[in-house]
Amino acid sequence: MTVQPFVSPDLIRQRFSKAMSDMYRKEVPLYGALMQLVEQTNRDVLRNQPDIARQLHSTGEIERLDMERHGAIRVGTATELATLARLFAVMGMQPVGYYDLTPAGVPVHSTAFRAVHEDALQVSPFRVFTSLLRLELIEDPDVLAFAESVLARRSIFTQEALRLIAHAETAGGLNESEAEAFVLQAVETFRWHHSATVTAAQYQTLSAQHRLIADVVAFKGPHINHLTPRTLDIDRVQEQMPKHGITPKAVIEGPPRRQCPILLRQTSFKALDEPIAFTDQQQTRGSHSARFGEIEQRGAALTPKGRALYDRLLNAARDELGDFPNEGNAVRYNALMTQHFGEFPDNVEGMHKQGLAYFRFFATEKGMAASGLRESSLEDLLRRGYVKAEPLVYEDFLPVSAAGIFQSNLGDAAQTHYGEHSNRQAFEQALGRATIDELGLYAATQQRSIEECAAVLRIKLRCF
Repeated sequence: MTVQPFVSPDLIRQRFSKAMSDMYRKEVPLYGALMQLVEQTNRDVLRNQPDIARQLHSTGEIERLDMERHGAIRVGTATELATLARLFAVMGMQPVGYYDLTPAGVPVHSTAFRAVHEDALQVSPFRVFTSLLRLELIEDPDVLAFAESVLARRSIFTQEALRLIAHAETAGGLNESEAEAFVLQAVETFRWHHSATVTAAQYQTLSAQHRLIADVVAFKGPHINHLTPRTLDIDRVQEQMPKHGITPKAVIEGPPRRQCPILLRQTSFKALDEPIAFTDQQQTRGSHSARFGEIEQRGAALTPKGRALYDRLLNAARDELGDFPNEGNAVRYNALMTQHFGEFPDNVEGMHKQGLAYFRFFATEKGMAASGLRESSLEDLLRRGYVKAEPLVYEDFLPVSAAGIFQSNLGDAAQTHYGEHSNRQAFEQALGRATIDELGLYAATQQRSIEECAAVLRIKLRCF
């Protein structure tokens, strides 16, 4: 009997990403319009800005640009979160980072499931920002007990998905037919359901506590609430969205527009108001808004020093604004951001010199043609043009930005008084493992690129 080889987890992730995109395009027609706008914008940037095209070709990011996506889901129990971790592990995705959104009035804490090595990210950079509802923040004991009882009765995974997860763990992987079945079954967890699992009155009670609590508790599963493509010019997409029948949120979350982008910038269109049927209704009479369209532009990953500077400048702009960014103060907020971020170097040389960002280093043709090199420093190789530095793309998320996106789609009635309730220990206990420090991943990628340069140039570096 011929034993079928295992399919690479990276390829399973790539297939799953496409299946999710196909499903979401059918469920949310505006997503298709958004994708067309992003694709056209990216083509225009690559045609009109050769420096950006050169950088993307140099780093290999051009090959992953069209398939770059991140999704977002919210679950209600520790068991759901732990099982999701097992499901994502089949696709080579691990929990990276811990995000506490309670200071912005969103009763969840989160992680991002993604690939962790640059080679795996090249095959498929698909990520899922996954949030766990903080049930302990529900103030009314009766509402808390009801929410717990509803969540305890549901199963968000198909039996076949659970079987395939267990099989992959025992066997060490999935063969071709098993991988195909796994993708089909896994997608079912994230599908939208038009029927709620509660009555109309119960839905209103949950919603009165917080709109997001109703979104998590009142449905059969953690429907994907956005699937985000990567654009090379988010300001142009924001400007063009109304011309395509899409209403964007008031401000772009994250850093201001720069020549050398950093971290992550995000915008979205408002959540759809979708018809749903409650358990005490014969027909679809209610409505719920949860799913929206989001776009992102990714820039350089920042070191701890760079992140501290980013946080200081962001906080200074927001403190001076004196309010959450919104439609009424968007112009002033953008001006304040530009003003304060003038302190942050806006070029590769400045960021590298001050140690603000992580980079990938590549041996140049000049370096490979040079002879007689035995020992050198990285700085000397950069100065002589034997090695070039390209910013390492930020693969993760920003809690303030994530909260801003959530809030813009939850409405003005969302609670905003949770304060500081970070509890990483409880989250990781529910997850069943520790989350991975994203900064360590960037540092490791940077170090590998330095070592590869040394190997290609056949030299000994005096200091790494």
